[in-house]
Amino acid sequence: MKFGGTSMGSAERIRVAADICGEQRQQRPVVAVVSAMSKVTDLLLDTLRKAEAGDDLGMECNLQLLATRHRECCKELLQGETRSTAMAGVEALIADFARIAQGVRMLGERPPRSVDEAIATGERLSALLLAEYLNCSGIPAQALNGADVIVTDAVFGNAAPMMDETRKRAARILLPMLGRDEIPVVTGFNGATLDGRPTTLGRGGSDFSASILAAALDAEELWIWTDVDGIMSADPRSVPNARVLDELTYNEAAELAYNGAKVLHPRTLAPLIDKQIPVWSKNSFARAMPGTRIVPTTKTTPGPRAVTSMANVALISIEPASAAISGTRIMARALEALAAANAEVLAFSSSSYRQSFCFLVRNDELSATLSMLEADLALELTHGYLKPIDVDQNVGLLAVVGEGMRGTAGLAGRIFDSISRQKVNIIAIAQGSSEITISIVVRRDGLERAIRAVHEECT
Repeated sequence: MKFGGTSMGSAERIRVAADICGEQRQQRPVVAVVSAMSKVTDLLLDTLRKAEAGDDLGMECNLQLLATRHRECCKELLQGETRSTAMAGVEALIADFARIAQGVRMLGERPPRSVDEAIATGERLSALLLAEYLNCSGIPAQALNGADVIVTDAVFGNAAPMMDETRKRAARILLPMLGRDEIPVVTGFNGATLDGRPTTLGRGGSDFSASILAAALDAEELWIWTDVDGIMSADPRSVPNARVLDELTYNEAAELAYNGAKVLHPRTLAPLIDKQIPVWSKNSFARAMPGTRIVPTTKTTPGPRAVTSMANVALISIEPASAAISGTRIMARALEALAAANAEVLAFSSSSYRQSFCFLVRNDELSATLSMLEADLALELTHGYLKPIDVDQNVGLLAVVGEGMRGTAGLAGRIFDSISRQKVNIIAIAQGSSEITISIVVRRDGLERAIRAVHEECT
C-alpha cells in the first residue's frame, strides 16, 4: 500500500494511514510505501536552489520550516520515550539534509547525485514517523530506506529499476519482516545503484517504488492511497459531471497518466503487467469509496472512457526550407535530440509532402529540448536549409482514451465536431497506430471548452 503526500500530510493523516495498515494486516501481510508530507519535496528542492545561489537566509528559513513541521507532527503523534527516540531520528535526518545543502552552498552548484540523496529526506522522515506510530499502536513496524531495497541504474533524477537485483534484496530484507508479522515502511521515490549511490525515480517516483516492490514480492494487490475517490472520466475542475471509473485496463490507465491525469504515473504500471497484479486507486480521506481497479482486461464495451488534458505544454514545429532536404533524416535527428534532452514526446504529427513535422513537449522540458535541437541541427539552420524552429506555447493537449477506439465507426468525426461546435480550432492531431488514445492540440484558451464538449459527446 502506497500513501501519497496528502495521505501523509499531517499527524491526523498519518494516524489514518496507520489504521489502514493495521486493518489490512489482520487479513494478510502488508508493506507500506510512503511519500514525503505534502509540499515537503518542493521545500527541499527550493532549499537546494537557494543553497546553490548562496542565499544563506533563504536556506536557513527553509530548514527551519522543515524542522518545525516535522517536530510538531512528531509531538502530536507520539508520547514519552517513543517521542524522544523519534525526535532524535527527525533531527538526525534534517541535519544530514542541512549538511548536503551546505555542501551545495560551498560548491555553488547542485550535483545530481547529491540532489537525489538530499530530496529523499522527505520520504525518510515520513517513514520514520509512520513506523514509530505503528509501533506505539501495538503493530510491529520498521522504517526502511528504499535505497537499501530498490536497485537502479545510475541515471540520477530519473533512474530505472534493476528488477532481478531488487527482487533478491526484497527477499532478503522484506520477506523475513513479513514472516515476523511486521510492517516494513519503505520510503518511496528513491533507490540506489548496485554500488550504493543514491538515486531517485523521477516523476511519480513513490507510486513507481510501490509497483516495483509489489512485483518483486509477487504481491496480491497494490493499493495507492490519494486524496481523490479514484480515476475519473475527466478532471472535475474542468468537467463538473465527471465520474469515478470503476475499472480500467493497464493500457487505459497508463495513457491517462501519460496525458495529464494526476492519479498515478505511467511507469507505475510497467512492473505489474507481466505478473498481472491488480492496482486500486483509493481515497484515504473517504475510505468507504470503492475506488478504481486497474486490471489487464475489462468487459467494458470498447470506446472512449475518459478525457484528460495538459496545459503547460509547447508545440515545436520544424520545416525544411527546400523539398531537397530529407525530412525523414531531420525527423530522426530531432528525435535523437529529444532523447538526449530526456524529454517526453506527448504528441507527434507530420506532413508527407512538405516534410514538416511538429511535436509537443512539457514546458519544463522546453529549454533543454530547444538547446539540443539547435545544437544538433546547427548546420542546417545556419545555412537556411531549415526554416527557424517555431515554438508555440499558447496551446494545450486534449487526449481521449479508451480501448478499441479505432474500431468505433464515426468516433473521430464526433470528437472533431464537438470541438468545432465550441469554435475551438484544432492545430494538430495524433493517433497513429494506437487504438487507445486520440491526441488533439488546440489553442490554450479553448482547451477547457473542448474538454467539456468531448466529455459530453463521448463518455
